[in-house]
Amino acid sequence: MNVRIMRLAHARDLPLPAYQTAQAAGFDLTAAVPAHAPITLMPGAHVLVPTGLSIALPEGFEAQVRPRSGLAAKHGVTVLNSPGTIDADYRGEIQVILINHGVESVEIARGMRIAQIVVATVARASFIEVDSLDETPRGIGGFGSTGG
Repeated sequence: MNVRIMRLAHARDLPLPAYQTAQAAGFDLTAAVPAHAPITLMPGAHVLVPTGLSIALPEGFEAQVRPRSGLAAKHGVTVLNSPGTIDADYRGEIQVILINHGVESVEIARGMRIAQIVVATVARASFIEVDSLDETPRGIGGFGSTGG
């Protein structure tokens, strides 16, 4: 599948996203913050980080913005609305909401790998209003109802 990608002016010197291994499901996004003005992400705080990229996905696909496991494991930094969704008809800049669940501040510097994207197919549903639903063994059991 081909995905058209556009580098915005504030990311001209940054590399395009790339899969890090032949079997990787996701490709990394980097921070397009000014080199002279990194973001200091304090514990408990969240921030919107620009990537300097816009994409055009084919119809029937989405891009899921997910955390990077290394950033989460080493610093407690993750994607706040994980997974974030980029719809096929969105053409604006991809930005990532990072949150610091760690105990120390983390500097988000230009070019730092901050998140990853997985491209996935999307199924569209049609909704049919009914007066009742079929019974199942679980029924209306919600959070924690299946044990644990």
